Amino acid sequence: MAMLKGLFITVVAVFALVGACALAAGLWFMNGGINSKQQPGPTETTIARKLRSAAIPDRAKKTGNPVRPTPDVLEAGMAHFADHCASCHGNDGGADTEMARGLYPKVPDMRKLDTQSLSDGELFYIIENGVRLTGMPAWGTGTPEGADASWALVHFIRHLPDLTEAELEKMKGLNPKSPDEWREEEEARRFLEGGEPSPKPSAGGHKHGG
Repeated sequence: MAMLKGLFITVVAVFALVGACALAAGLWFMNGGINSKQQPGPTETTIARKLRSAAIPDRAKKTGNPVRPTPDVLEAGMAHFADHCASCHGNDGGADTEMARGLYPKVPDMRKLDTQSLSDGELFYIIENGVRLTGMPAWGTGTPEGADASWALVHFIRHLPDLTEAELEKMKGLNPKSPDEWREEEEARRFLEGGEPSPKPSAGGHKHGG
């Protein structure tokens, strides 16, 4: 009888603890709402990273990079990063971009230990599969060519802390062009060919900044 009573008290205590945690989480969420401008606190950040690590299979963590880090591979990784990743992560991996500043959780600085300490297999898994409930999409195509491109990206991510000014300048020419940049190039082409410049778009579009 005493054992059953003790078990009952334990179960009640566990449910009470779970309820208290759920209430605290609810109050925290209600206080912040759906605001993505907030900076995650240290506790939330630590828990999120531990959950991310636990969600990556051990086999994936231990997988080595099968692609050799040749200059051509690093060049391909740079081009891929500039075209696909830099809009959020920045060319230098520092995440100082308009897109990154508006995301929650915040985009990590990939030059720092939190990213560089991940194994090659972990980086590959994240690139291929994305991270749920963040702004990180899954880039995997399910093809050998796509996998090789992701492994090349892993090599380039390792190189981020040592990027040179010349490499950063080169990446600017590899970044996707905005509609305004495409329009300017088209107008320059038409002008050189002796045509009339295309009309300017009417004002009133959705703009950011001052």
